[in-house]
Amino acid sequence: MIGRIKGQLVESNPPHILVDVHGVGYEVDVPMSTFYNLPALGSEVTLLTHMVVREDAQLLYGFLTAEERETFRQLLKVSGIGARTALSILSGMSVADLVNAVALQQASLLTRVPGIGKKTAERLILELKDKLTATLSGVTPSATNSNTADIINALIGLGYSEREANLAVKKLPEDISVSDGIRMALQNM
Repeated sequence: MIGRIKGQLVESNPPHILVDVHGVGYEVDVPMSTFYNLPALGSEVTLLTHMVVREDAQLLYGFLTAEERETFRQLLKVSGIGARTALSILSGMSVADLVNAVALQQASLLTRVPGIGKKTAERLILELKDKLTATLSGVTPSATNSNTADIINALIGLGYSEREANLAVKKLPEDISVSDGIRMALQNM
């Protein structure tokens, strides 16, 4: 199995990149979070990889961080989630956002990712609840307070994006009531 590659970035066409390693070009699929943080064409790049071998293909998936790769591997263990869907999830949300969504059991956050319906989101939450947070000890949920989840849901209900709601909630004190939290978050926005 190929666990890491280091070479020159030759091509980049989302989500595919081509890395030249001593004359051998490796086609690697990467999530958008990795794609946006790649160096310029012609520069050296190091990627942690996960190789998937099928009857008809050998596919290589690349990640800049160990957390992304481990999350990808955990997603593959969920029934009904293949490599393309796992890549789509990591492209649609950061690892920290995924950990938050699972920890807070917010299926609505997962359904915003293209290709993830309500049932799939609920299955992800159910199967990843203990595994994701235990495996990724370095990534901790930023909002574990139930009031925080209620505040985020209220802001989303008012028409703010998930990202705006999460940013507003990060500025709030930990033990704030829901009504005060909504009021302060709206003032911060």
